[in-house]
Amino acid sequence: MPEAFLETPASSNGAAIGAGTRVLIIDDEAAIRESLETLLQLEGFSVETAPDGEQGLALLDQRTYDLVLLDLALPGQNGIELLPQIHQRMPQLPVIMLTAFGTVNNVVDAIRAGAHNFVQKPWDNEKLLADIRTAIARSQAEEENVQLKRALKQRYNFENIIGKSESMLAIFDLIAQVAPSRSTVLIQGESGTGKELIAKAIHANSPRKDKPFVPINTGAMPSELLESNLFGHVKGAFTSAIAAKKGLFEVANGGTLFLDEIGNMGLDTQAKILRVLQDRRFMQVGGIQELQVDVRVIAATNVDLQAAIREGKFREDLYYRLNVITVELPALRSRREDIPLLVQHFLKRYATENHMSERRLAPDAMRILLDYDWPGNVRELENVIERGVVLSSAPVIPANLLPPQLTGKGFSIGMMEHQPNTSLFETIESIERRIIGEMLERCNWNQTEAAERFRIPLSTLNQKIKRLNVELRKRVKE
Repeated sequence: MPEAFLETPASSNGAAIGAGTRVLIIDDEAAIRESLETLLQLEGFSVETAPDGEQGLALLDQRTYDLVLLDLALPGQNGIELLPQIHQRMPQLPVIMLTAFGTVNNVVDAIRAGAHNFVQKPWDNEKLLADIRTAIARSQAEEENVQLKRALKQRYNFENIIGKSESMLAIFDLIAQVAPSRSTVLIQGESGTGKELIAKAIHANSPRKDKPFVPINTGAMPSELLESNLFGHVKGAFTSAIAAKKGLFEVANGGTLFLDEIGNMGLDTQAKILRVLQDRRFMQVGGIQELQVDVRVIAATNVDLQAAIREGKFREDLYYRLNVITVELPALRSRREDIPLLVQHFLKRYATENHMSERRLAPDAMRILLDYDWPGNVRELENVIERGVVLSSAPVIPANLLPPQLTGKGFSIGMMEHQPNTSLFETIESIERRIIGEMLERCNWNQTEAAERFRIPLSTLNQKIKRLNVELRKRVKE
């Protein structure tokens, strides 16, 4: 045994990483295996050895390890050829390559194949031990992080918010941080990204969870009606006020009020909301007595509020009151790795709701979903999966059950060119009816959202829907 291997350095963290830590050594030289085994055992590691790749893989099939020391020049398969097979068994297992023939190409190949590091023989004991501990510590930290995030999702009851992407895991962490506080939260994101689900998760994991969660779409009604709904009114406040009515601020007292689409709220109502946030007091419509409430406000918007401020459509002071904590929801197209998880979630939900056997997507159908840009985000994906489940007659949902806009077989003017006995006016109406219907389906039959996407007033869209007899369906709750 070479003398160098008998001089083991004292380790300050050997107790932390050493005792009980399992290392597998794969090297065809018996003297090297024995030297490494002695070095590591003196540091408290549990060590097993193998003379070639075949025996090393057999040991990996039998038990788990914390690190592998792998020789590059092995008989049969070399170390670089062996690396993918090791990681197929244990994807996160750190591997340090050993070789007497260190070249730049060898190092590059080893790192590309997934090696943690590349150590040349003969090695420095202290440096090798430090490298081993660093690799194991990093691997343990990554595993603890995964376990923590998994436990966090379970603990904070996020079962309806699906995602494993880094952006969604960061949002889970943020929800866990902000939920216990009473701070105002502003949720920003495109339509269909799940803003109300995030608001519900914050409420459900806050000290207010046993009190009401009250949502209201503030952009879907005229200012007078909105103020009556938010603040309530006294009897006789206006012509139809035949009795006093509590507002949603009162209903939500002690709990959470969720103000959706706040970017579309009128300036007069914004001023009144600002006062409630500042003083926690308000007056009912037509009333003279101030009421005090304890309400946490969570607001959401798909509007660029800073642009709205510049255009004079949103109050800057209200923006800063709302923007204490911001949750930015990513568009589905920017987290495509979450699509298979979401698909599985919705397949299970709608098969169960419709009393059907388990459903799954055909591979070509899944590829189409992964390639699509999802302008309607998660809500649009949910509608697509619900449609596929309902229309399917077998366990596997084929691509031809996906909507035309996903498969590239959507409506085109060319489809109308050869319709017999059809006037130009009738052709245009048919085209317009089809386009409006498809947009409404993308927007989950939310006419306000559809009008925004068409960039026309809501009243204009309503007139077209009536004139063209566009079939309307019930919205699926987000």
